[in-house]
Amino acid sequence: MQDAHRISGFLEAMRAERGAAENTIQAYARDLVDYSSFLKRQAFTVDDAGRPEIEAYLANLDDQGMAASTRARRLSSLRQLHRFLYEEGLRTDDPAQRMTGPPRGRKLPNTLSEAEVDALLDAARAPVGDGGPDLRLICLMEVLYATGMRVSELVALPVGAVRGDPRMILVKGKGGRERMTPLSAPARDALVDWLVVRDGIENEKRQAGGSVSAFLFPARGKSGYLSRIRFYQIIKELSVKAGLDPAKVSPHTMRHAFATHLLANGADLRSIQQLLGHADVSTTEIYTHVQEERLKQLVFQKHPLA
Repeated sequence: MQDAHRISGFLEAMRAERGAAENTIQAYARDLVDYSSFLKRQAFTVDDAGRPEIEAYLANLDDQGMAASTRARRLSSLRQLHRFLYEEGLRTDDPAQRMTGPPRGRKLPNTLSEAEVDALLDAARAPVGDGGPDLRLICLMEVLYATGMRVSELVALPVGAVRGDPRMILVKGKGGRERMTPLSAPARDALVDWLVVRDGIENEKRQAGGSVSAFLFPARGKSGYLSRIRFYQIIKELSVKAGLDPAKVSPHTMRHAFATHLLANGADLRSIQQLLGHADVSTTEIYTHVQEERLKQLVFQKHPLA
C-alpha cells in the first residue's frame, strides 16, 4: 500500500506540474506498478530500494527478452519516480540518479511517399456508394497531412480553432504546449465543406433539445469527439481502397510523411521541429536519417554500377 501511495503521488504531480497527457500517465503507472511488484517479491519498497535492486529489476526485464527500448523506458519511469521521492523529502537519496539505460538502436519511422499520400487523398475524395464523398473523411485526411498533427491533437480539435477560414490554427500538444501550424489551401477548402455539414447536424441536435459539441469532429462517445481508435480503423479501411498495404498506413505514418516530405523539399529541421511540436530538435533529427536511407536505396537501385 505504501508503494501505491508513493506512485499515486508521483502521477498526480506529473498531471499538475507537467501537464502530462492521460496516455502518458497510464504508461508511467503500468511501468511503476511492475517495478513495485518486482521489489515486493524481493522484500523491498520504493522507499528503501537501492541501486542493486534497480539493476536486478533491469536484469530481470532483460531475462524476459524485453527490447532495449522497453527497458530504457522502464528505467526512465523509475528514475523520475525516485527523483520525485528525493525532491519531496520522502527519501534521503536518489539511487537511480546516475544510472544509464541500455543502448537503443535508432529505428527509422515508417513513412509514405508523396505518391502514396496522393493515393490516400484521392481515395478519401471518392464517392461513397451512390452518394457523394465523405466530407468528414476528406477533412480529416487533408488537415492531418497539411499540419502533421498527432492523431490525439487532430480528433480533439475544438471547432472554434477553425472558424473564419484561418490560414493558421492553434494546436495544443503534449505537456500543454501550444503551437501555430499553417493550413494548406486544400485543407482550408475541406474544412469549409465539412463545417457546413457538421453545423447542420449540430443545429438539428440543438433544435431537438440536445447539447451542441465543441469539437470539430463530434462523436457520441464519452470524450465527445472521434476516438483515436476509430480514426485508426478508418485510415486502415481507406488504405485498402487506395491499393496500399494497411500495415504500412496509420495516422502516425501520415505525420512522418508530413515531416519527411517537408525535409525532402528543403525545409530546415528547426521549422519542422516547431511544426511537429517536438520539445527537442534531437527528436526531429530522425527524419534526416530517413532521407539518408532513401538516398542509399536510390543509389543501390538506380546507379548503373550498383
